[in-house]
Amino acid sequence: MNPIQKFFDKIEPLFEKGGKYEKYYTLYEGHRTILFRPKLVTGKKGVQVRDGNDLKRMMITVVLAMVPCLLFGIWNVGHQHFLAIGETASFMSKIGVGALQVLPIVIVSYAAGLSTEFTICVIRNHPVNEGYLVTGMLIALIMPPNIPLWQVALATVFAVIIAKEVFGGTGMNILNVALTARAFLYFAYPTDISGSVWTYIGDATPIDSYSGATALAVAYDTAVNGSGTVLSAFANYWAEGMYTFKNMFLGAIPGSVGETSTLCALVGALILIITRVGSWKIIFSVFAGAWLMGLGFNALGLNAFMEMPAHYHLVIGGLAFGAVFMATDPVSASHTETGKWIYGFLIGILTVVIRVVNPAYPEGIMLAILLMNVFAPLIDHYVVQSNKNRRLKRATV
Repeated sequence: MNPIQKFFDKIEPLFEKGGKYEKYYTLYEGHRTILFRPKLVTGKKGVQVRDGNDLKRMMITVVLAMVPCLLFGIWNVGHQHFLAIGETASFMSKIGVGALQVLPIVIVSYAAGLSTEFTICVIRNHPVNEGYLVTGMLIALIMPPNIPLWQVALATVFAVIIAKEVFGGTGMNILNVALTARAFLYFAYPTDISGSVWTYIGDATPIDSYSGATALAVAYDTAVNGSGTVLSAFANYWAEGMYTFKNMFLGAIPGSVGETSTLCALVGALILIITRVGSWKIIFSVFAGAWLMGLGFNALGLNAFMEMPAHYHLVIGGLAFGAVFMATDPVSASHTETGKWIYGFLIGILTVVIRVVNPAYPEGIMLAILLMNVFAPLIDHYVVQSNKNRRLKRATV
């Protein structure tokens, strides 16, 4: 027998009913089932369908799908650091700087979130759920690299309690928990989650021409304060070649830890689609809605941001990451097949509308997903009602 399994079996009586740590059984069971299958068996009578894919395995699949974004984000944080201070560095040097900045964010996110969940599960005597395996990584990847760690912890605790536990825990929340954490920081500490924090500089002094503005900030500033087109502003950015379409697709640009690379997000999307964990309909419709809305603004052409080619909206900001890992949240998204198309399409449209029209917030994917989380049940209701009405008409013919 596996020595780890032996250890769990040895201490199990301490957590069972009548044991010394009976009240902490949910913690024991939660940790055991991360490594081993639950001690549940199917009935002895009747036909049984067995499936090795439970909630923990599904959540781990999502985490694995995010690994490319995490690894690239670690490198990119180091890359942007050395670019900002005007120094060249080896691949491993960039990885080292990035890891020292990113991994503490990941650790704090998991520590704060799991501690909160474990505490609430013990108080309520509920089983430990597995949803935070994904949420903890998502929170870390949507944070800027220079965010204070205490803010990560505060936002995580807030999101777990307000966006999840008050609704009943995993599977009951109406809002995406990770995006709730991001929204909390944006409205509570806007100066610490926007502006120059998108590139980690540390104690180093940036070069004179340095600008840490994101692509969205450059586009918006061009529309409001600048002259010429957004593409010319991208071409004239202080770091030559930074904001070419190819480089933005690859992700070597300032931004949140894991959101910059559209390529890595699409690799994650492929994993989720192949394993049938994520809905390709939602992912595709988000991109389609954003692109079509971009074309609509191109037709209006009222300012430089509206005139920016529509396909650029797909590679700037966090649209790709949000479409793949946030919009597809199986709890807060639409569940009907037709509803998934509508839900994703509206997220794409709203993302571009918020980016281009809202003067206070150049990014839009966060607010778009949270807004559509609220309307997802309504979308499903009308889809189901429409199906009922259509069947009733057939029945009366």
